[in-house]
Order: sequence, then structure tokens, then C-alpha cells
Amino acid sequence: MNHKTIISRSKTRRQFLKSGFLATGGAVLGFPAVVSSKSPNGKLNTVVIACGGRGAANLKEIGALTNVVALCDVNSQALDAAAQQYPNARKYRDFRELYAKETDYDAAVISTAEHTHAFAVLPALRAKKHVYCEKPLTRDVHEARVVMAAAKEAGVTTQMGTQLHASANYRRVVELVQGGAIGPVREVHVWVSRAWGMQSKAEAEANGDLFVKAGLLDYIDKMPTEAKPVPPQLDWDLWIGPAPMRPYHDIYFPGPRWYRYWDFANGTMSDLGSHWNDLPFWALKLDHPKTISADGPAPHPELAPASMSATYEYGARGDLPPVKLTWYQGALRPQLLKDKKIPEWSNGVLFVGDGGMLLADYGKYLLLPEDKFKGFTAPAPSIPASVGHHKEFVECATAGKPALCDFSYSGLLTVANHLGGVAYRSGKKITWDPVKGVTDDASANKFLQREYRAGWKL
Repeated sequence: MNHKTIISRSKTRRQFLKSGFLATGGAVLGFPAVVSSKSPNGKLNTVVIACGGRGAANLKEIGALTNVVALCDVNSQALDAAAQQYPNARKYRDFRELYAKETDYDAAVISTAEHTHAFAVLPALRAKKHVYCEKPLTRDVHEARVVMAAAKEAGVTTQMGTQLHASANYRRVVELVQGGAIGPVREVHVWVSRAWGMQSKAEAEANGDLFVKAGLLDYIDKMPTEAKPVPPQLDWDLWIGPAPMRPYHDIYFPGPRWYRYWDFANGTMSDLGSHWNDLPFWALKLDHPKTISADGPAPHPELAPASMSATYEYGARGDLPPVKLTWYQGALRPQLLKDKKIPEWSNGVLFVGDGGMLLADYGKYLLLPEDKFKGFTAPAPSIPASVGHHKEFVECATAGKPALCDFSYSGLLTVANHLGGVAYRSGKKITWDPVKGVTDDASANKFLQREYRAGWKL
């Protein structure tokens, strides 16, 4: 391998928000002036919903940049730990109560399990508050469309937690693809090695499944038959939220154990797809797939698969040609990789253009074939360096501007990822109608949304 051809970029923290920085991003909405901050130090007032796990990481970033006025978590341990850091913030267990009582805030930061994302996001949007929400934006296609519509109506700053969108490496790859370094791109392959989900115990042990590490081997490929005592710190009813009620078991909690169950999430497809599919989505200006098909083991009614693939066909976008994107997870890999025609990276995005290929992961990229690109000089950066994903959100909200990964963009990415799961669960190739918000197959449409438990509505 020519070490001069492989290029690694680390995150930088230069000035951001230069004019025109959205030229390579998604759709931009008309945004009114930001709601003025009412905190005495001039910072945005924020409410933070979910304070453990990813919530704790988001709180650390946002808390350094804003005035945290309220905290919420169904887990009292996580809530109390956060309150020690922010003793002046009011505490809540139920975000519905928070929204009923809190009005003097500028932005909401949401990091709950994804089956409650939309329910925590929508009240803030309807109150015309800025919103940062962890990925994936919602549990299902219908919720993503509702959130996108509410964000457009609110005209506020939004950002999904796709932190890699702020990386220098992603920005350089976008510039190369959009600058024509490998010519028109008609084919993309995206693969991830993570293999959490329905599989045999032997496969789970070989793949390093999360449940193996947690000692929960009896529930790799089936559901438990017994309940376990609810931890005293957890409000199980609130955690279940809009999902169908079920007995507590530690296969669901704490996160991210729950993400492999259809009632709460959509497995690796929508989780890691938020990061890995973000790169081709951005670079190729993708929007609505025309057709989606999937392959993998027979679908389980409750468990998402450890291994599967999904293929999307996108039409032309302006002067960009139609493109086929294939996603692989777990044990599945692109044929080019299996044939050793490209470097054997464990995770990657491969753009196949008329004039060459570009292979990328989170921190580096490689132009192929290497002989052809020997001596290639990358163009000067045109997308400004990021000040950091969270800081972008705060600065955009303060300035009354759209963030680079706002819901008009990340919502479309979320819908596409979810449609891969819909095609897999239906076992059919489906055609997507973005206007009506349905597929051409009634059996697939039942996976686009669900009925909610009594007391919960969008």
C-alpha cells in the first residue's frame, strides 16, 4: 500500500459558520431570528432529557456551552449524578411534566432510547425551541416524517447526533467525491463489522456480541420467559413509554441492550447507519430511495438481526447519475472485499466511480487503484473545519441559522435507514412513495409506524 495515498484526518477546532458553509449539505429552511437567551450570562438556556450513557456525553458537551436549567431521566441514579454537576437545574423523571412546567428555555437536548425520541422532540419543536437529538432521530419512518414536518413548521435550529458529520475526514471525502476525483459515482458499498442481534450462541461468541460480554447468553436468539425485578432506581413504566408494556428484564436495560428489539429500535441498520450511511448521503446528495430490498436470515418478530444487507436504488439528482447503495452488517461483506480486490478494512464506505474508487472509514480514506492515483494531490479544503458537532448546534442556534446536520437532512437519512429494516422485515423489494409516505406493499407498510400505548400520542 502506498502510504502517501492513504490520508488520515483528525478533528480540528477552527472557526466555523463562514458564509456558504451549507453549500455541500442538504436542504436549507428559512429560519427566523433565534429566541433570545434569557440566562444572565447570555448563554442558551437548555433542558437535557436523558442524562446517562449517551445522554451523559451530550450533557458534558452541551453543559460546557449553555446554561442547563432542567434535567430529566427515568433512572434516578443518572438524574442524581447529573444534578450533582448542575445543582441549580430542576429535576424531572417524566419529560411530559418537564414540558408542562418549563417554558423559559431556548433548546432541548434529547438522548433517550429511540422509541421515545419523537415524543421528547415534538413538544420542544411545537414550542419553537431548538432541538438536538441523538441518532437515530426516531424509531420508525412515520415518526421521522412527523418530526421533519414539525421542524419545518417551527423554523428553529435542529441537529441530530451524527458526530462524524463534523469530522475533517468526512469533509475531505465529500469534497473529493463532489469534486469529481473518481468521476460520476453509480455504486456505493457500506459495511460494518458490528454483529449485535439475533444469531446463534456460537456466532454471538465469535462476533463479540454485547450479550456475550454481559453474560446474557440465553437470550441471543429468543425472548425470555420470566420477568426480573425492576431496579429501584428505574421507572419502568416511563422507560417503556409508548411501546407495548412488557415485564422488566435486564436484556433491555441499560442501553444499548435495548437497540436490538423492534419495539424499541431498529438494530444496527438505523443505529450505525446514522453514521456510516451519512457519508454517501452527504457526498452524493441522496434523498428519497426509489426501491429498497434486503437479505438476511428469516425475520424474527421481536429481534433485529445481527447480519443482514439492504440495497437502495436512487434516481438521478440534478446532474448526478442514478446510484445503487448496498449496506452490509455483521458477517456480510461486499463481493469486492471478499475477492480481495480492495483492502480488507473491517468497516468502510466504498464509492465506485467511472474513474476510480474511494474507500473511507471514520478517520481515513484511500483512492483506488493506488497506481492510478500515485502523486494525486487533494484539492484545498472547501468545507470549513468544524468547531465540534455540539458547538455547531449551539452557535447556529445562537445565530439563528440551520445546523449542517439539521432534521431536514438527518430526517431523510433516518427514513432511508428505517426503510432498509422495513424491506428486511417484509421480505420484499419495496418501492417508496415519499409524497404519500407509503410503500407499494401493504405488508411492508405495517412496519412504517405503530399504535401507541394508552396515554401516549405524538
